[in-house]
Amino acid sequence: MEQTFSAVVFEWRGPAPYYWLIVPEDVCDDVRVEAPRATYGWGAIPVSVRIGATEWETSMLPYRGGYVLPVKAMVRRQEHISEGQSVAVALKVTPRGGRAANGTGSTT
Repeated sequence: MEQTFSAVVFEWRGPAPYYWLIVPEDVCDDVRVEAPRATYGWGAIPVSVRIGATEWETSMLPYRGGYVLPVKAMVRRQEHISEGQSVAVALKVTPRGGRAANGTGSTT
C-alpha cells in the first residue's frame, strides 16, 4: 500500500554524510505491519519512493523508534531539493525478492 507524507530534509554529518527525511509516526505504524515480509536484516525496510517525478528504490533505517528515509544526491539534484526544505513523498514497502538495493541483479 502506498503511503504519502511530507517531511523536512536534514543532513546527518556523520562518517558518511547523507540527507534524510524522518518518516511520520502514522506512516511508521503502517510500515511496521508490512515490515516482517520485507526486511532483510538490521531493521532495514526496502521501499520504492517518489518525490516529484523522480522514483527510486532504497531502504528506510530504524531511528529513535521510527524510521528515516535517505534521499540520494541524484534525487536532490533532479528535484532541486535543499536542506531544510519540506518535500512530498510517496512511499511503498517493496520486498526485493533477491534484487540488489539498486533494483538490479541478485543479492546473493
